[in-house]
Amino acid sequence: MTQAPETKPADQVTIEVDGKPMPARKGQMLIEVTDAFGPYVPRFCYHKKLSVVANCRMCLVEVEKAPKPLPACATPVMDGMKVHTRSAKARDAQKGTMEFLLINHPLDCPICDQGGECPLQDLALGYGKDISRYTEGKRVVDDKDIGPLIATEMTRCIHCTRCVRFGQEVAGVMEFGAIGRGEHMEIRTFLDRSIDSELSGNVIDLCPVGALTSKPFRFKARAWELSSRPSISPHDCVGTNITVQNLRGKVLRVLPRENEDLNECWLADRDRYSYEALNSAERLRAPMIRVDGKWRETDWESALEFTVRGIKKVIKSHGAEQLGALAAPISTLEEFYLLQKLVRGLGSGNVDHRLHQMDFRDDTQMPLFPAFGQPLAELAHARAMLLVGSNIRKDQPLIGLRVRQAALRGAQIAALNPIDYQFNFPLAAKLIIHPLEMVPALAAIAQALGRIKKSDLPAAFSQRFRSAAPTPEAQAIAQMLAVDAHSAVLVGNAAACHPQAAELRALARLIAELARVRLWQLPEANSAGAWLAGCVPHRGPLGQPATAGKNALAMLREPRKAYVLLGVEPELDCLSPSGARSAMEAAEFVVMLTSFRPSPYRTRAPEYVNVLLPLAPFTETGGGFVNGEGRVQTFGEAVRPLAETRPGWKILRMLGHMFGLSGFEQASVEEVRTEIKLEDMQPSADPGAWQLVAGATPGFRVPQQSELLRIAEVPMYAVDSLVRRAPALQAAADNPKPAAQLNAEQARKLGLHDGDRVCVRMVEGDAELALLIDDRVPGSCVLVPVGYPETASLGAYGPANVTKL
Repeated sequence: MTQAPETKPADQVTIEVDGKPMPARKGQMLIEVTDAFGPYVPRFCYHKKLSVVANCRMCLVEVEKAPKPLPACATPVMDGMKVHTRSAKARDAQKGTMEFLLINHPLDCPICDQGGECPLQDLALGYGKDISRYTEGKRVVDDKDIGPLIATEMTRCIHCTRCVRFGQEVAGVMEFGAIGRGEHMEIRTFLDRSIDSELSGNVIDLCPVGALTSKPFRFKARAWELSSRPSISPHDCVGTNITVQNLRGKVLRVLPRENEDLNECWLADRDRYSYEALNSAERLRAPMIRVDGKWRETDWESALEFTVRGIKKVIKSHGAEQLGALAAPISTLEEFYLLQKLVRGLGSGNVDHRLHQMDFRDDTQMPLFPAFGQPLAELAHARAMLLVGSNIRKDQPLIGLRVRQAALRGAQIAALNPIDYQFNFPLAAKLIIHPLEMVPALAAIAQALGRIKKSDLPAAFSQRFRSAAPTPEAQAIAQMLAVDAHSAVLVGNAAACHPQAAELRALARLIAELARVRLWQLPEANSAGAWLAGCVPHRGPLGQPATAGKNALAMLREPRKAYVLLGVEPELDCLSPSGARSAMEAAEFVVMLTSFRPSPYRTRAPEYVNVLLPLAPFTETGGGFVNGEGRVQTFGEAVRPLAETRPGWKILRMLGHMFGLSGFEQASVEEVRTEIKLEDMQPSADPGAWQLVAGATPGFRVPQQSELLRIAEVPMYAVDSLVRRAPALQAAADNPKPAAQLNAEQARKLGLHDGDRVCVRMVEGDAELALLIDDRVPGSCVLVPVGYPETASLGAYGPANVTKL
């Protein structure tokens, strides 16, 4: 029986490259086919994530029946096409291009930071000549200071325009551009401004020469001297894959590691430059204890014994419920697990990591962990999105990148925010309103969706929001979400720290149900890992029942007698810094596991902490991070721990052992992870049943008519102890000095002007700041950031008065 010939897909063609047949997709560029199947075609301007411009001509190849060599990056394949990448004709074209590119290049490889990893250097070796026929003077381009992150040597620039296209097409901010023509062309910033994009460091990776290099890394080491280790960035919920490079045990550079499902080939500046903190003079190198008000270094055994005695004394005198534990969201999965196991083993359930949260009323209704509604990569294909309380571009830059990709594909995006954030994608609709009006505004969208979908709204909703009439804006947003099921509702950081966060989450869930779209909750850092590890007061690992206790805010409002702080700087990491400081000062014993010695100019911790245990940061330990998808990614130590520093899981395991608790015999971080039994996790996109919480947020007071509402916002370069100690990030334009921000109308009512020194007064305390007129802030509000020593005397969201000094 004769077998029928196989039929190939309608969009597939076959071409021949250097005598070898290769399958290709109709319309695909030739260089994409050779990249997939070989051979390598040299290039400078082409990059798979950028548009094709074909301006360097380095990828010229011979195509049979074509009158001249063609650029492989801009030549679409055709069925039967025959290509020669290494013929005499192709090689002559490539060598000629290289000769032209080197005419003005300074050939300063010995002093260039790109030396050893430079595409131009590599290709010049294969396609260049040993002599130059060019005898005229070379051009020289003056360098400009474009900020603390990127160093420039623009005389080396070969005008590939990768940096220009990255800003336009990926980052969404056109910061680089070209002026002049021919050899007088220059790539430079607009009006010689600095580069301020939160993704700006990617141009360093894109630059095929040494024109754009890392300013903090400049002249620190040669590429061939560095050892590389794979790792995961801890600063947001993406789980960005990175490569940590070190020289003789000192981390000197962080680069992106390609993962198409998560970060593609990009890296946020926060992930790229926060490594500087690892080499800070503030690093804690040995255990320290405070005796009679004086600090002294000691050995590990003495420090742990001192810790155990102090906590036992508190438990004996006041009971186990007087022990509380707070963990930084950048901690590892294993550290979260052992911390809650230690605290619960001692008889307390007071353990939490949600330091930026005010409203915990819906704890019992929360899913296994706050999660994305679908794989991250699918967000780029959403048809519509509603951002609820989210400055996604700054809070999660690489998720913001996916939102921008969706917008470029035609997605409609709407935002409901307390601040008019600047996005790098267009908004189809936006509601910028007073924070306390966000709940009724979201209810109005749900009301409009119910009418569009002809769905009966829950009785609890109808009773609570019977007067919520849909506004035109609410109707437009509802109509946008109702059109296509490939849409999403994203609940961001500003919603999570809102005093009515429970209602916002419930209404966002209801809107997602009515529109039949995905609900995305964007957790902080490794918050998903903390939930799974049981580092919350109402659940154990994987949501199992456990000793219940108080949440983070309750532990501060009702101070405990003893605290264990895992990577936490209370006055800088908590949304209510004044409350955190007061709670710590009221405690009898405080133990801090920290990578950094508390500095008096940052915090009062030296006055209230009793023990400092040097904690290894993520580069000096192994562990796991869980991203918002529920994807568990593990990593090993990139460098050995500094001096007497120890990984957190080892410190907690030793404390458990010295307290005489069972279950602290793990010999490796893998054993700890195995004990969590993550394989039993049942990940689900279902956010849980809709239920509206009752009552007001405990402890929150609505401002009176004469008062303003203080909006507490966590800036992107103040989110954790690492970024706060990275000098380059702290000098960036995205990290201005903290100020009291009012809109112009509100400032006029108070008789204030831009630049005035003002006093922001709250019940918890007051702060003296400069006034900044910012019309993004709604009326009757003052925006004051947290995470800075200058604002550590204030409370969280709450009534405030602003007066001129």
